[in-house]
Amino acid sequence: MSHCSRRDFMKIGTGLLASCFLPSAGWGSLLPDHTRRSLSFYNTHTGERLSVCYFKHGAYRPDAMAKINHILRDHRTGEIKAMDPALLDLLACVHRQLGCSTPFHIISGYRSPKTNAQLRKRTTGVAKFSYHMLGQAIDIRLPGCKTRQLRKVCMDLKEGGVGYYPRSDFVHIDTGAFRTWKG
Repeated sequence: MSHCSRRDFMKIGTGLLASCFLPSAGWGSLLPDHTRRSLSFYNTHTGERLSVCYFKHGAYRPDAMAKINHILRDHRTGEIKAMDPALLDLLACVHRQLGCSTPFHIISGYRSPKTNAQLRKRTTGVAKFSYHMLGQAIDIRLPGCKTRQLRKVCMDLKEGGVGYYPRSDFVHIDTGAFRTWKG
């Protein structure tokens, strides 16, 4: 089983940043790991399921990325946003660390600004400038894995934001700066 280190994630982040300034060579050549990466999802709001290989032969697969963007869309408005590939890599790493084969249950993926504003009015703990609106965050559960164990694995990676919501039974992860909180 491969291990995702902080150094690997730093290389991925550097590669993603560099890709903004390079001609369309893509991130595949900049990533330290050219192995196949797959993810499985179950959208708790729509009932949709997806199992897909999103990275193969050193490159992200556009067809698979489009399917992931669709299942992680704002289920309230139907709006789709391109999800951050680093978020998907983080999810794949979490899955490997847990040695788990069950699909991630999606509580929230992309959120439109309209949806985010509505949620802020109804509940606490919704950030005004949420990473969800950038396609850089996801709220998840993993059946067969206790939420606190999922949180621990995410925190141990020391990458991005990790929010723990034990009463609602989910973990938030994003590709922002490393920080943790309990909601």
